[in-house]
Order: sequence, then structure tokens, then C-alpha cells
Amino acid sequence: MRVQPGADGGAAERDLRDLRQGVGDAAARKAFFGPMRVSVMLDSNGSNTTAVAAVTKLQQAAGELRGRRAVVAASTGPVGMRAAGLLARAGADVVVTSRRQEGAAAAAAAISQRFGQDVRPMAMADPSSAASVLQGAELLLSAGGAGVCLVPRDAWTGRAGLRAVADVNAVPPLGIEGVEATDNGVDRGGAAAFGALGVGGLKMKIHKACIARLFERNDLVLDAETIADIAKDV
Repeated sequence: MRVQPGADGGAAERDLRDLRQGVGDAAARKAFFGPMRVSVMLDSNGSNTTAVAAVTKLQQAAGELRGRRAVVAASTGPVGMRAAGLLARAGADVVVTSRRQEGAAAAAAAISQRFGQDVRPMAMADPSSAASVLQGAELLLSAGGAGVCLVPRDAWTGRAGLRAVADVNAVPPLGIEGVEATDNGVDRGGAAAFGALGVGGLKMKIHKACIARLFERNDLVLDAETIADIAKDV
């Protein structure tokens, strides 16, 4: 069974609440009765598989994630929160951003409760503040909404130490100016760049591998961490 409900106006608020409470795995297990069991994949609107694919692409470009400073722009959404949690779980020093400090702080609290990892919240009110947020960053992931540029070209291209950037937005203008949706590791401004289609190709391979796992056993609950484990073999 695959759980992927449609989105509505309150989806982001519910996702923040559910991530904080860790309800996905527990709710799936409580839904069964008696000896009846089927394996379940938790992937609301593709958020888990997309987050895992984006983190995997960044890791492929940067190598070891432990100790690297990673900035997840627009991290209050489902992909951003999960990616930030996975990066922190791998040992990265993660900064999560929102337009308002309180939004970033709420996301950081939810990530800490769900993944047991601390991340640092920072406000990025508009693109003009991106350069200061990216000070010392080695990895950048933009997980904002469609058609919204969050990071202008001059904030990241040629930045010393920046190894890889990824953008999961396929609708222009992209979240990171200068990245193309089809980028799949191309060098842009000294950093390996991954666009939404470059990330998406791996996301679909991970998705297919997870679906196959559902038919191998009847007691699996595939959430962000277990999907990330499966992705290692893709």
C-alpha cells in the first residue's frame, strides 16, 4: 500500500504538525487489526522520495556529508524538512530557512523532534539576504514553491567552498538562479548543479525500488530513513 494523498491549502501546516509528532509510521501501524498486515510506503506528494533523491545527489557530488555546512532554503515545506533531517542525520551542519525567523524556528523544532537532530534556523526574507545566509555553505538545496526564485545567481556562483547545489523546482523562474531543470551534475559557477529533472530521474528510480520492496514482505513501513537506506542500492 502506498500513501500519497493530494495537496490542499492546509497541507503545509499539517505536514509541519505531522513531522513534529512523527505520526506517519505510528498511524500506519495502528491502522492494522489482528494479524492483517501489508507493507506501507509513506510518500505524501512524493516528498520522501524527492528529499532522498536530492540529498543523494548532493552527497554524490560532495562525498562525505559529515561536518559539511548545508543550507536548505524554504525548508518549511515537506521536501525541505525531510531533506534537512536526512542531511543532519548524515552529520551535516544544517541551516534551515524561511522568510520569517519564527517559521524557520518552527521547522527546526519539527525536524529535531522527528529526526532527533538539531538544525539551525535562519530567516531569508528575500533573495537579497541569500548571500549572507550562504556564508560558509558547502551545499545548497532549494525546496521552495514553484516559480519562486530564492537564491540569485550572484549569491552563489563562484562562492569559495560551495561544492554542490540542487533545486527541486521545475517551474521557471527556478529557486536557484542559474541552475537549469535538466542539470545533473554539470559545473555551474564552480559547483555541481542538479535541477529538478536531474533529481527527478533518481527519484523515480528510488520510487520504483521502494514499490518493489513492498511486495517482498508484509511488515515494512517505508519512511524517509528507510527510503534513504534503499536508495543506497539504487
